[in-house]
Amino acid sequence: MESKTRCKWCVGIDIYEKYHDEEWGVPVYDDQKLFEFLILETFQAGLSWITILRKRDNFRLAFDNFDYKKIAKYPEEKIQELMVDSGIIRNQLKIRSAVSNATAFIKVQEEFGSFSDYIWKFTDGKPLNNKRQNLKEVPATTPLSDSISKDLKKRGFKFVGSTVVYAHMQATGMVNDHVADCFIQEKY
Repeated sequence: MESKTRCKWCVGIDIYEKYHDEEWGVPVYDDQKLFEFLILETFQAGLSWITILRKRDNFRLAFDNFDYKKIAKYPEEKIQELMVDSGIIRNQLKIRSAVSNATAFIKVQEEFGSFSDYIWKFTDGKPLNNKRQNLKEVPATTPLSDSISKDLKKRGFKFVGSTVVYAHMQATGMVNDHVADCFIQEKY
């Protein structure tokens, strides 16, 4: 069996390695997928990504497969139902922000044609390849994530601080932070 060199943060945990190999850093231009990552990243705030990854299928089930049009219309009963769903993170502020973020997401689509067009304009529509030598070089935030965070907040999004935004940028391939010796580094 061929051994692959991966970014060290994922090594040794199957679900992490699969996520790293198949999703993390792959450019995403699909609004539905961008919304899913945005919501998952907002729920991750203050937690580890592995916690969210392990609950991802539960999130998909609880949040109607991240259908932002449905989520934007969630009544109070649905929010209360989510509050007792042990399969997800039961944080009332984060659950309510998912609903308000769905509404803000739709408004961005109306203004820009798609959320993808909006978010990717910050990188001129293509990934920024950072060519990090090691994990120590990977920042938690950048001036660009600061700028995007500020703009998202201005548009009504919640739980979108610069760290959450940078994680979203990494997850959706807006930035390539695979380290130099990772087998995926040059793929995107």
